[in-house]
Amino acid sequence: MQIKVINKSAHALPHYETIASAGMDLRANISEAITLQPLERAIVKTGLFIELPIGFEAQVRPRSGLAAKKGITVLNAPGTVDADYRGEIGVILVNLSNEPFTIENGERVAQLVIAKHERAEWEVVESLSETVRGEGGFGSTGVK
Repeated sequence: MQIKVINKSAHALPHYETIASAGMDLRANISEAITLQPLERAIVKTGLFIELPIGFEAQVRPRSGLAAKKGITVLNAPGTVDADYRGEIGVILVNLSNEPFTIENGERVAQLVIAKHERAEWEVVESLSETVRGEGGFGSTGVK
């Protein structure tokens, strides 16, 4: 699939690292470093603007290495870029560690996954079909 993109950053376009990669890394496009203190959040700009076909979204997801090693994650994971959004892609990062973390220009801060989605229509009914689980909610199926 082809996606129209404007790249106002000084960095290469996101790309797949391997043939089986689902996501492409997004890089920070910032004029000066941003230091996130513990529990602090910031919107990190990417310099990228995209035009997705209707029926697709771009999901902004955390990078597993940053999350596991540094406690840095995407706050609204996954963030959604809708097909009709034309603004710059920003990444809402949060520092969940106990140490400050500095984001440098060009640093890979998140990943972008292009996903197809469906639009739903509500059908108002008086009852739903029965299942074994029924109304069992959070944790109702156990942990093992």
